[in-house]
Amino acid sequence: MVKTLFRITLGIITFFSTTTITAQNSDVANSQEVEKESPFTIGVDLVSAYVCRGTKFSGPAIQPRLEYDLGGFGIGTWGSFDFVNGFNELDTYASYTFDFGLGLGLTDYYYQGSRAFDFADSTGSHALEINLNYVISQFSFSANYVINDTHAGKPGTKGGDVYFEADYDFKYFKVFLGAGNGWNTADANFNVCNVGIEVKKDIKINETFSIPVFAQLVVNPDKAEYDLIVGFSL
Repeated sequence: MVKTLFRITLGIITFFSTTTITAQNSDVANSQEVEKESPFTIGVDLVSAYVCRGTKFSGPAIQPRLEYDLGGFGIGTWGSFDFVNGFNELDTYASYTFDFGLGLGLTDYYYQGSRAFDFADSTGSHALEINLNYVISQFSFSANYVINDTHAGKPGTKGGDVYFEADYDFKYFKVFLGAGNGWNTADANFNVCNVGIEVKKDIKINETFSIPVFAQLVVNPDKAEYDLIVGFSL
């Protein structure tokens, strides 16, 4: 009788121990499933002006972005939509970033108002640019090359345009220097066109939420332009 009670008691203990462990494992698995990050990222910037590679394209604008990441591969789209004069740009890109800091990509620059899906359109619907960038510690370098002719488009390129930029991140700010030719400069000749400094700061709203704010001071020696841009990201 004692042996029988002992076996029943041991069976009950074993049953509940196994059930508890199984439940704990299930909770861990569910927790891991909940914590698994989505491969999609979305965001938006609001800027006082749209300045790219030293050239001012528009005034105040909203700039949304959407990207899908899978390992080192990413595909996404980025746009800039002017609040005042209706300048609308929508860029689509694909890229692959290696573990040692090298990134390769292709960007399609599309200016709305021209033909959206006609990549052979002679009016310049799409400018296709090969992108290369390399990041090591605080230093980054990029090289870009336009491969097609869109000289009748907005802003238009005859192809073969290049743009190079070097950036260095200090503790509280970043400096950058860019040079190019073609659609990047006033006379299409190679020249320095983008020199500046960028400062970022997080504005704390509460204990769990803050808004990244940034400011750029940009000088374009080629076009004799000088701009101050501020914006924030969501």
